[in-house]
Amino acid sequence: MNSKETCRNELRAAVRHLSDRCLYSAAKWAAELLVSVDPDAPPSSAASSVASRATPSSSGAGASSRSLHLHRQQYHRDGSSFRRRFRSGGAAADVTSTPLGGVSYVSTPIPDDDGGFEGGGDSYLLAKSYFDCREYRRAAHVLRGQAGRKAVFLRCYALYMAGEKRKEEEMIELEGPMGKCNAVNSELVSLERELSTLRRSGAIDSFGLYLYGLILRDRGSESLAISVLVDSVNSYPWNWSAWSELLSLCTTSDILNNLNLKNHWMKDFFLASAYQELKMHDEALKRYEILMGVFRLSDYIQAQIATVQYSMRELDEAEVIFEELLRTDPYRVDSMDIYSNSCCIIANYYSLKGLHEKSVLYFTRALKLNRKYLSAWTLMGHEYVEMKNTPAAIDAYRRAVDINPRDYRAWYGLGQTYEMMGMPFYALYYFKKSSCLQPNDARLWIAMAQCYESAPLQMLEEAIKCYMRAANSNDREGIALHQLAKLHSILGHSEQAAFYYKKDLERMEAEDRKGPNMIEALLFLADHYKSVGRFDEAEVYCTRLLDYTGPEKETAKTILRGLKIAHSGFPPMEIDHFSA
Repeated sequence: MNSKETCRNELRAAVRHLSDRCLYSAAKWAAELLVSVDPDAPPSSAASSVASRATPSSSGAGASSRSLHLHRQQYHRDGSSFRRRFRSGGAAADVTSTPLGGVSYVSTPIPDDDGGFEGGGDSYLLAKSYFDCREYRRAAHVLRGQAGRKAVFLRCYALYMAGEKRKEEEMIELEGPMGKCNAVNSELVSLERELSTLRRSGAIDSFGLYLYGLILRDRGSESLAISVLVDSVNSYPWNWSAWSELLSLCTTSDILNNLNLKNHWMKDFFLASAYQELKMHDEALKRYEILMGVFRLSDYIQAQIATVQYSMRELDEAEVIFEELLRTDPYRVDSMDIYSNSCCIIANYYSLKGLHEKSVLYFTRALKLNRKYLSAWTLMGHEYVEMKNTPAAIDAYRRAVDINPRDYRAWYGLGQTYEMMGMPFYALYYFKKSSCLQPNDARLWIAMAQCYESAPLQMLEEAIKCYMRAANSNDREGIALHQLAKLHSILGHSEQAAFYYKKDLERMEAEDRKGPNMIEALLFLADHYKSVGRFDEAEVYCTRLLDYTGPEKETAKTILRGLKIAHSGFPPMEIDHFSA
């Protein structure tokens, strides 16, 4: 059996197992992946030759990972055209016979169900029906006393969902400003006790381990939750919900590297997502590219690639993929928040119009639909900043970082807000958090530098370090070079100031920019080169200043006169000639 057929069989079984246990998000993910497996090509001598060359060394990891747009080919799924891009001759073409090059795969047995539950199968069907109708406590009541692992899981899961449902109700009833509420799931303690006992006795399956890990996470026992979730995915790797919970706990590369995960092709989806969360963009793109060798029709992979490219600020590439995803699946919601949530679209419209109060109103409506909508919290924080409502802005940003502590935009927003409030030390703390998460974003380093420059701090040496990081991070506005020159000048570092003024001048000339920064650079360079005796260079900068009509023209004339006096060997020079 070839690897593609193996994936199909495993995913078909997984969809049944997950659906039967009411793990519908994971079942949907598995089903979407199932239909995305690349159709087998007709056997040919050329294909056999390619398959024989599909070794770990030819998996294409060295190919350019940022160029995943390949020539379009037509595929048919359920009678409809389904287009995807693949780079001709690229890495994906070499891995069609194996899910991933360079990885050994072990067979993971699909666990048997509990059979007929010794007469309890009918009760299980009833309980599942109640669960599907969101009658969670009723479902748990039906399964009381049943000892089969499948029945125990559904009973515990139903109690967990009942607790979550009640918690949501309490949040609506008791919430304070900005949705703050201390409501908790009242079932967590008893469920943790029961599942812990089952784990110690070995009477728990991979699905029970997943639920146990979920509860441990909610209870704040993150280290133990990681260990339990690793056991869950190692024993049953097709539950994407378990992988997703594990991913949420991998907040550093050290945690990720210390996971003891078995080799299975599902592990590679997890690693790609983990690299994406940890801002290891090139590694994520390479792994997604290789995965597409088998799951060539996957909307999920395409959406993840677009998300990575958005994070890398390759906005045009990301937009093309998102637009194609909408064409092929116009009702898609996953990874398409900005397209699917009309409230946020309207909010953004009002924001662009400067109608910030109306924008906040629609962001609030969006959050009533999805309280964990990260972008809505962050963008609403921005609106409150525009309205000078700093307490509300801080609350919104804090809700965003509670949902995802790796959202650099929310940390940056907190820094800006505290800076507005005249609290630079708090602002610096949050700017540092944002720059750690997005170290290649020049805007974050500039914000930190400006904070160091502010009147309460005046830590100019620290500001210089930040501006240097910004200058090395593709500062498109050119703020960093100008400020580096200015700060070095203030500190009396004339040579360094001249160096950065000259670099900034070159940048402005290349971009055909003119303005006060160019005048400032020309004046400094003219005066500096005069002071160090490099009169010819000083004369060049003075001559350029004579093209202006403001006070800088008179300053240039004065410098030129000084040059004539200081350098007796100069030929007679009629200064007014330059102003003719």
